[in-house]
Amino acid sequence: MPTQTVYAHPLVSEQPTWEIAELFPAQGHWSEGDYLVLETNRLVEFSNGYIEVLPMPSISHQFIVLFLYEMLKKYVRRHRLGRVLVAPARVRLWRGKHREPDVFLLLSKSARRIHEQYVEGADLVMEVVSGGARDRERDLIEKRQEYAQAGIPEYWIVDPETETIIVLHLDGDEYAEQGLFQRGETATSRLLPGFAVAVNKVLTAGRG
Repeated sequence: MPTQTVYAHPLVSEQPTWEIAELFPAQGHWSEGDYLVLETNRLVEFSNGYIEVLPMPSISHQFIVLFLYEMLKKYVRRHRLGRVLVAPARVRLWRGKHREPDVFLLLSKSARRIHEQYVEGADLVMEVVSGGARDRERDLIEKRQEYAQAGIPEYWIVDPETETIIVLHLDGDEYAEQGLFQRGETATSRLLPGFAVAVNKVLTAGRG
C-alpha cells in the first residue's frame, strides 16, 4: 500500500499571529489618536505612548460595580446632579493619559467635558480593587496619585480583600482621607452630602 503524505495547512500554527501585532504601533510609540480609534471590548488604558490591557474583571467585581453604580445613580438622579457612567468608558486625565474607572460621576456643570470618544476628567471616581499585586498597586497607589493630579475631587477605593472602603477627598494637590470604613460601618461622601453606602451591603453585593 503506498504511503500517504499528509501536508500541514500553511495557515495552521501554534504561533501567535505576529503579523496582526505589527499593524499596531510599538509600545512607547502609541499616539492619543491611535489609542482613541482602537476598537476592542477589553479595558485598555493609555499612558504616555504605552497601552495597558487590563485583566477581565471577575463576576463578583462586576456585581459590586453595578451595585455602586445603581446607588450613585439613584442619588444623582434624585438630586438632579449630573451623569453616572461605568467602564468601559475613557476618562482623559490629561493629554497622553486615559483611565477607565469602574464608576464615575460627571456633575451637570461638567457636561461640556463630554466628547464622543472620552470625557475630560470626572468629579468622583470609584475603583473596585481586584486581581493580583499589579492590580492593587494600580488602584491603591498609581491611580490615587493620578486622579489627584487630574484634580478629581473625590476617589472611592472599594477593597473586597480587606473588606474596606477608603474615601479620599482632594486637599490641595493631594488626597486626604475622608475615612476608612470597615464592616458594620457606612462610607460617606464629602462631595455629595447625604450619599452613604453600607460596607456590608457592598460586600454582600459581590456574592450576587
